[in-house]
Amino acid sequence: MSPALLAGRRYRAAFALAALCCVAILVGGYATAGADASLARSDSAGEADNRTNDTVVPPRDNVTVVATDSTAFVTDVGDGPRKRAELVAFAPNGSVYYRDESHTRYWDVDPVAGTAATVEYVYADHLAPEDCSSGSACTRNGVERVNLTSGNVTRVYSRITPGKHSTRWHDADRIGEDRLLVADIDQDRAFVVNTTTEQLTWSWDAQTDFNTSSGGSYPEDWTHINDVEYVELDGRETVMVSVRNHDQVVFVDTETGLRENWTLGSDGDHDTLYEQHNPDFIPAERGGPAVLVADSENGRVVEYQRRNGSWERSWEWRDQRLTWVRDADRLPNGHTLITDSNGDRVLEVARNGSVVWSSTVGFPYESERLGTGDESAGGRSAAALGLPARTPSAENRSAVSETTTLLPKPLVNGVAYLLPAWVGPVEALAAVGLVVVLLVWAVVEWRRRSFEVHLRWPVQIRNR
Repeated sequence: MSPALLAGRRYRAAFALAALCCVAILVGGYATAGADASLARSDSAGEADNRTNDTVVPPRDNVTVVATDSTAFVTDVGDGPRKRAELVAFAPNGSVYYRDESHTRYWDVDPVAGTAATVEYVYADHLAPEDCSSGSACTRNGVERVNLTSGNVTRVYSRITPGKHSTRWHDADRIGEDRLLVADIDQDRAFVVNTTTEQLTWSWDAQTDFNTSSGGSYPEDWTHINDVEYVELDGRETVMVSVRNHDQVVFVDTETGLRENWTLGSDGDHDTLYEQHNPDFIPAERGGPAVLVADSENGRVVEYQRRNGSWERSWEWRDQRLTWVRDADRLPNGHTLITDSNGDRVLEVARNGSVVWSSTVGFPYESERLGTGDESAGGRSAAALGLPARTPSAENRSAVSETTTLLPKPLVNGVAYLLPAWVGPVEALAAVGLVVVLLVWAVVEWRRRSFEVHLRWPVQIRNR
């Protein structure tokens, strides 16, 4: 055998082995995901009140309710492949207490005061052009109330917005018997609506205080206001607003407007916040003023304490898996309930920073632990609790995590958002590696070819 032929066989074997390794990682990831599939990606989804006695998540005290965003996975439920989301409640023994998958998306979920197992949630339904007055696709955004025990659902409020993506509401908080505070992504505003009369009684427009050249693309997805919360500051009615695309949490006095000296973060200051979700306000009587926030693009949960008229970082938590966190609640026992969307999990972190409970849930948006108050209403600040910060040490970081930190965070999270749910960092790198191996292999084969191709008509192939 000639040396050239022997060398050719060796490099082909090397390329083939590298490609097979990448394929093996992808197949293994898919198979593992299939074995550990969450309810949101399973084929067993049934009626809204379909319960099981099987333990599907680890047991934990009280009912845990999770709202999921359906982007990033497609399943076949008998009527053809479609994207799915669900509102699911897990009983203390880890079984399914309640499930509903009737809407396109589920966002904010809040316990109803004075009840043991009733919640209100925000949903979005994508409507076909023929169901929209504009003749193009639109979305029905709404709030519903459900008794998790009986399964009875009551409509609270809804409105239709144009398009499917940057117009969907993510949050609505009840602030009275017939009043809802709504985060309106479509109109770049926060407003209060009387659900009985359906009349707006208060609103704040971001254009009042922000220039349209800042933040995201105007008008397509300028502010992406994704969360609102009613608070009291110095005895004054105030609305805390998460202006995601401006990397800020702002406080708006319902009478006088923006309280600029209370703003947390600034546009482009990614060391403080980077396109955050679901900030929770912790008042002075519980160790604040403090803000616990899911710092999404930074892949961490962070808390800021108000000291001497400014915000200081008082706590931070992340691990190697935390990817695109979109909710964090401080529980009365000092633990923190975290919702990691791209990490496909909901987890509970103890005071010492250890994970004491974790469940795999396909692309969750927000979670609530019933019996602990709305969001962080029952918890104390990190400063009051003396919580230690937790970040992965350099020696504990994997090669994969080190590689992904070199890439722009919005790119990493955006790719993860679009990829199938079973594709994690390892699988993503294997997919990239497979493409690179095949391309390099093709280039080497082309350079070692024994024929020439000339671009003329008709095409001629001549042996060398």
